[in-house]
Amino acid sequence: MPTIETDEHKALRTAVSALGKRHGRDYDREALWSEAAKLGYLGVNLPEAYGGGGGGIAELSIVLEELGAAGAPLLMMIVSPAICGTVIARFGTEAQKQEWLPALADGTRTMAFGITEPDAGSNSHRISTTARRDPDTGDWLLTGRKVFVSGVDIADATLIVGRTEDSRTGRLKPCLFIVPRDAPGFGRRHIEMELTAQEKQFELTLDDVRLPAEALVGDEDAGLLQLFAGLNPERIMTAAFAIGMGRYALAQAITYAKDRTVWNTPIGAHQAIAHPLAQAHIDLELARLMMQKAAHLYDEGEDVAAGEAANMAKYAAGEACVKAVDQAVHTLGGNGLTREFGIASLITAARVARIAPVSREMILNYVSHQTLGLPKSY
Repeated sequence: MPTIETDEHKALRTAVSALGKRHGRDYDREALWSEAAKLGYLGVNLPEAYGGGGGGIAELSIVLEELGAAGAPLLMMIVSPAICGTVIARFGTEAQKQEWLPALADGTRTMAFGITEPDAGSNSHRISTTARRDPDTGDWLLTGRKVFVSGVDIADATLIVGRTEDSRTGRLKPCLFIVPRDAPGFGRRHIEMELTAQEKQFELTLDDVRLPAEALVGDEDAGLLQLFAGLNPERIMTAAFAIGMGRYALAQAITYAKDRTVWNTPIGAHQAIAHPLAQAHIDLELARLMMQKAAHLYDEGEDVAAGEAANMAKYAAGEACVKAVDQAVHTLGGNGLTREFGIASLITAARVARIAPVSREMILNYVSHQTLGLPKSY
């Protein structure tokens, strides 16, 4: 695995950083999304044959990190090209690829992703959204609820995780379905969040939503494989989101510590200010290395190893982000809570990286069980 970024990746960082800074923290989401798509950044991970850039999650994570570092993150990049685009590119039918991938790459269409339910978060085996066949037509009928689904109002369809019954064992197994926004029986309710974000959160209801047979993505019997093909990029991209946010907050604090003078000395000259900022920088750099490892493994097709690394990257980035934001606010004192500097809103946003898409405690469970071989407590 390369430990030094290639010239191509460095050039990509520079270009995306310039785009993000041009839009700034008061960015218009639609305008930035459109320009990022036009420049080829939204679909950089998707196959060239379908209008993408032919890269991977490594390149897409660079795009999201740099936009975040400029104060202009695009949360739906985690969902639309990373989760949904990856799943369709790897497992979709030719018709699904032709319909969705070019549009996801050029930004003209967007997809949301629904997995979490009121009674099924980290315990995804408790997913109760079910899909059953209509014996007369072959259609699928989906029934269930989803919560904390991002951007449903701006998405053309939602990739829904449901469960079908295994005819051999009678057990339920996960499957993925493309549900159009205007499908009859598909309802949504906006969830009010105490979180500053351009993308809204929704609760979804599926009341016997009828879908054609071709709405199923991939093989009905390979649900878990296909599901984790989307969840690993989600963790890697969440790490990129967190690292970008942490870098943005840290940059504001560094500038302030250089300029703010008390008793004729910049406050950044004092170790009580300088050392915590240095620690925050180190933690963010270490988290990025883990993220790069995870992205490399995933792009090389090492799904099992990528799963471990993606979880570690998400954990490290979430912790680093929270600490960086906290230290940035503390460095600015009262100014850290003002609108002028734009970091107070990150206090709640940074927590998202610890909580979603999987909590740090569940990642520690994963590492203790899967990596260290320790017994489970549940």
